[in-house]
Amino acid sequence: MNDYSYDNQTVKGFILSSLFWGVVGILIGIWISIQMWNPSWNIPPYFTFGRLRVVHTNGLAFGLGLGAIFGIFYYITMRLTKRPLLFPRLARFHLYLFNVAIALAALSLLAGMNQSLEYAELEWPLDIGVVILWVIFAINILGTIIKRREEQMYISLWFIIASVVAVAVLYIVNNLSVPAGLFKSYSIYAGINSANVQWWYGHNAVGFVFTTPILAMFYYFLPKSTGLPLYSHRLSIIAFWSLVFAYLWTGAHHLVYTPLPDWIQTLAIVFSMFLIAPSWGSVVNGYYTVAADWSKMRTNYLTKFFIFGITFYGLQTVQGPTQALRVVSQLIHYTDWVPGHVHMGTMGWVTMIVAASMYYIIPKIYNTEIYSVRVANTHFYLVLIGQLIYSVTMWITGIQQGALWKAVNPDGTLKYTFVETLVRNYPFWKLRTIGGIIFAIGMVFFIYNILMTIRKGKSLSASVA
Repeated sequence: MNDYSYDNQTVKGFILSSLFWGVVGILIGIWISIQMWNPSWNIPPYFTFGRLRVVHTNGLAFGLGLGAIFGIFYYITMRLTKRPLLFPRLARFHLYLFNVAIALAALSLLAGMNQSLEYAELEWPLDIGVVILWVIFAINILGTIIKRREEQMYISLWFIIASVVAVAVLYIVNNLSVPAGLFKSYSIYAGINSANVQWWYGHNAVGFVFTTPILAMFYYFLPKSTGLPLYSHRLSIIAFWSLVFAYLWTGAHHLVYTPLPDWIQTLAIVFSMFLIAPSWGSVVNGYYTVAADWSKMRTNYLTKFFIFGITFYGLQTVQGPTQALRVVSQLIHYTDWVPGHVHMGTMGWVTMIVAASMYYIIPKIYNTEIYSVRVANTHFYLVLIGQLIYSVTMWITGIQQGALWKAVNPDGTLKYTFVETLVRNYPFWKLRTIGGIIFAIGMVFFIYNILMTIRKGKSLSASVA
């Protein structure tokens, strides 16, 4: 089957689009990190923290994250089914509609159009657009899998199917609302029901956008890039089904010590603790795959990305359930510990695996080698150092915040005012900005390497022609 049948142009289009939106999201992230310790960087009305923060999260979660997922899923699905996409023209329309939707989403959020739901801020007209995008994607992915020419379904396809189905259900249920005009709507849920549905969606959006799709990439590209067979396909299947079953019950751990009924909180905590097992099933599978030849960590630059990425995933899936426990939550909830936890996942786990997947795909599409392994290694160490500075400083800040907020005098009054606790955050917030800048420089090396590889591939094709 030739490359044209595999529609590599759509794959490349999504990859380049995701990189563009990633640059926008990362730059805004650095901007809002500076706003935390230098308020003069708030420029009303459009460029205040309140508006830029949602553009940052949506730009990276959906612009970078989903853009990469769309392109890489198309790439993986075609090869695991041994056939081209069922509807290649629909996939190309999907690419164009995706970029229009992300641009409109960013503009609407900057304009203050916001449902005030975490990861679901878009107003109802754009919600409909997102549903259309996902239906197009689902038709192509599921249709291609159904019409596959390879009977065996490798584990990555199971994670792809779970991602497609779960996100559809989560997004539609959480975004059910009553329009109150072209740019405003109100959720059909209210009070504690609204909070419960929102965090059922919010946590599982992380699960089925930042976990199952990335595991699909990990399971496909780790063996491909290293030339080592997957340690255990059976273990991957067990990990898949237990992960999918457990994840959907964990959202309420965001609502510990709220008016949500205690039994729902406890149920979420129990399933959160259970989630460690299937998560570490994939971690162990990755380690044992590379254990057949650990020299790959030195000789194959992609192996470092995949192994460190799965390591951060493993750390995340211990830290997350642990902070769901009431005794831990009472200290770190509502503190900077939480963004530290989130960013170790997004900057350490998600970005490393996505970047490594792109490093593998682009040279394959252009039938060439990566432009520079040295640049790729520089990228790796910069994002590793930047992410660690960012996450660790936020963990320290979070523990400090929780301890100061809870400190009381002998008579029961608060020992510190809010301003006194705030001032102590500033050194760590400045370190967070430094970590973010180092990470961003690493991503510049990455994008440069990708673009130069494309240029190299085009030059080779031209010379052959």
